[in-house]
Amino acid sequence: MLENVLTVEIAVLSAFATCYFLYQTLFKPGNLPSFAIAGAKEGDWFPYFQAKIRNTADGQNAVFSAYKQHREEPCFLPFFGTPRGTVVLPLNWIKSILSQPDHVLNLYDVGVEMLQLEYAFLDKRFNNPPLHINLISKDLTKNYGDLIPDMMEDIKVAFTEQWGRSDEWTTVTVYDTVQKILGLVSNRVIYGSTLCRSPEMRETTLEFVQRSFIAGCLLHNVFKPLRPLVAPLITLPHRLSLRRFRKIVVPEIQKRLADSNRGDTKAQQNDFLQWAIQQAKEFEDPYFSRPEVLASRALFANYISIHTSTFSFTDLVLDLAMLGPQVQEELRQEIVSVLASCDGKWSKKALAKMEKLDSLLRESARVNTFMSGSSNRFVTAPEGLALPNGQTLPKDTPIIFFAAPVMLDETYYPDPYEFQPFRFAPKATDDGDGGDDETGAQDGKRARTAFACTSPEYLAFGHGKHACPGRFFAAAELKLMAAHILLEYELEKIERPASKWYSIVRLPSMTYELKIRRRL
Repeated sequence: MLENVLTVEIAVLSAFATCYFLYQTLFKPGNLPSFAIAGAKEGDWFPYFQAKIRNTADGQNAVFSAYKQHREEPCFLPFFGTPRGTVVLPLNWIKSILSQPDHVLNLYDVGVEMLQLEYAFLDKRFNNPPLHINLISKDLTKNYGDLIPDMMEDIKVAFTEQWGRSDEWTTVTVYDTVQKILGLVSNRVIYGSTLCRSPEMRETTLEFVQRSFIAGCLLHNVFKPLRPLVAPLITLPHRLSLRRFRKIVVPEIQKRLADSNRGDTKAQQNDFLQWAIQQAKEFEDPYFSRPEVLASRALFANYISIHTSTFSFTDLVLDLAMLGPQVQEELRQEIVSVLASCDGKWSKKALAKMEKLDSLLRESARVNTFMSGSSNRFVTAPEGLALPNGQTLPKDTPIIFFAAPVMLDETYYPDPYEFQPFRFAPKATDDGDGGDDETGAQDGKRARTAFACTSPEYLAFGHGKHACPGRFFAAAELKLMAAHILLEYELEKIERPASKWYSIVRLPSMTYELKIRRRL
């Protein structure tokens, strides 16, 4: 009798779960306005679901077609792997929408949901992105200039390890080597000189970032009520990586906490880990001073930076090789000239003067952005979000703006598909000498076209008050790496390998092998 009752209950629950899953998959949320569904066709029985299949199968065509057809109006652009009911808003609304207060539109809930941070770091209390982001937007942005000489030191070490110093042409896999180089350079800023070059440390941080990212993507596509059931299996690989990581880092944290408690300021390092320790002392809750929590907070900085920077710099290396030796030499001459004017020292001032190099990075990001959409937000206000056209998006609606098609729109960029490395560099007729002062600050005219500067037409770093908080550090890091390549290596001229679209994301070739050699 009991077995029959249990069988019936299980069957009912299974049927309910199946129906709910199908409802979530086949239909858009019923409380949303009736916007056009990009990718749907007349006669579709389940237009939202069928559009999702078509769009996911050919992401590039879906994104650019949707932009062409719906650029002046809101629309749904369904993909597998994106939040259900995502509404793409027209670009001419971006200023008014992104100026909304945080209680109306929330950026951080998007990250928590898309990356499944609860399962990435195995701690619900850790799901406080603003706390972590503040360290990046304030402390990192304030201090990265002092870390530039250290970063260049490790860039030299990392390139020698990964690319060698041979006078003969050598083949390297661009994506793999770039990721390892960035791993070392980022670790120097995050963990300091004591830990950054440890082979075990470097291997473990990259391993965690890769495994947890995959786990997050998988869990995001799992029916939400089932996530707690499947998470222990899906997260097993990166849980092992997290355990290894903590064994390496926690002793260093314990030492720093002891130094801090003694008031020993001489032993303090200028790195992300130390900033997290100092920030934790400002809170009454002892949770934030626990060594394992501080370790995870530092690892979070790896987690949110390595993938995006690896994609961007892989594209940049391929662009440099495509442009050939003449452009490379023009860039190299600028670097040599700037360094000579700065007593041979790497600094924010020196990087600000490298305007052609900065333009190259911005152009590469414009043409090759991996983000088809940008400035993701969730509507969090109970009353919803009032749109400029008089409609209202209800609470919990995800929104986004087009990015890739905007940056390839001739309305904003003449000859948008032509790669012009110096498109954003000051022209010979421009007034001034580059507009930077002794601190590396730039005047308004130049700053508006700098690599890290956002605008409604340039969305590589997002836009608005919650644009990528680490973009100024990332710009400096990538510029230093590019400068080192131009000074130290020759790249074989190539026909640029095509990028690949995976659903809504565009990625550079991860297997392309490039011939390089030491500059003779």
